[in-house]
Amino acid sequence: MSDDFIFTSGSMTAGHPDKLCDQVSDAIVDHYLMADPNARIVAESVLASGLMFISTHYASKAVLDIADIARQVVRSVGYPKEIFDADACTIMTSFADHTATDYRVLDFDRIDDAYIDSIVSKHQVTLFGYACNQTADLMPLPVWLAHALSKQMDSDKVKKKLPYLLPDAKAQVGVEYKNGKPSRIHSLTLVASQSSVDVDVEQLRADLLEHVVQPVMKKAKWDLDKKTLLSANPEGLLIGGGPAAHSGLTGRKTGVDTYGEYARHSGAALSGKDPLRVDRVGAYAARYVARNLVAAGLVDECEVSLSYAVGAAGPVSIRVRAFGDDVAFSNAELAEKVKQVFDLRLGAIVRDFGLIKLPELHDGFYRKLACYGQMGRVDLDAPWERNDKVDALKG
Repeated sequence: MSDDFIFTSGSMTAGHPDKLCDQVSDAIVDHYLMADPNARIVAESVLASGLMFISTHYASKAVLDIADIARQVVRSVGYPKEIFDADACTIMTSFADHTATDYRVLDFDRIDDAYIDSIVSKHQVTLFGYACNQTADLMPLPVWLAHALSKQMDSDKVKKKLPYLLPDAKAQVGVEYKNGKPSRIHSLTLVASQSSVDVDVEQLRADLLEHVVQPVMKKAKWDLDKKTLLSANPEGLLIGGGPAAHSGLTGRKTGVDTYGEYARHSGAALSGKDPLRVDRVGAYAARYVARNLVAAGLVDECEVSLSYAVGAAGPVSIRVRAFGDDVAFSNAELAEKVKQVFDLRLGAIVRDFGLIKLPELHDGFYRKLACYGQMGRVDLDAPWERNDKVDALKG
């Protein structure tokens, strides 16, 4: 494959229906864990105009008002009542209580190494982690910039300056690569919804350029050149948007949640699953390994794959693929370093990352992951974004 190419990635704001569903599902996870740290939860949401359906399978001693949690999330996103009314919308729920068979008390502050081996995966899955030196956060540049743009559109500053904007918006960034390295911004597109036709499309484009694009690019220290294809609402105004315009579903934006399709991911949804679901936390662990390999200077870019089998405490396979010509270690040598430095058993990941305690420590944590990507989240001090294995890898 050529090392000269253009790659595009996108991101969505908090009001996008898919991201709204992710937030509802993760808010349910947060509330269960804050009420009962031993809770096991899988929550999925579907959203359409005036209607939300929530399916929750749980094993917990906590009793929650799931519909109320969903309404709180929808309300906080800020849709006007005529677009999506958090108080009047119909919320349908389906609950499955697995407490009698699946509830298990786990004290991660006290359990010993042998006990970790008894915490096994209930699913077969292969997870991929990726890191590169394209940005300070060791993420691919296209998705990193797209997330920055969507976060800017959701900022209080922009909402105050542009009150006519609604919560549903998205950003796409195209980056031109030369010899495998980012060389320029090829294209940048924003699509934002509006509450009325009081603003014309040209004013909208000027406002988005001034209050969204320019601040983000200045902070990111990337310039738009004369050839950059810059576009905002290319099909004109988008009145309303959100659930009134298109439906939402938990887990539909896995590429946005991970690496913007620049690297492989498992395809399994991350949102709506408790920390003992290996298809969620294994993806975090794979990112953690890849990030530390790059941060240690052992590689400029790499992919880590972890394969878990049903009934196994740790991965049955650990693979590392380094990219580039200037790599001091073979893939097999890198994989051996990973095996020596990282404890990738499911229970160890949950224990070492403190995943069960994060919602209480942060007054809700997983919902905050549901927008702007779940990888590269140094703004949330996500445990898998720490470079605390660098010295061990160098040793």
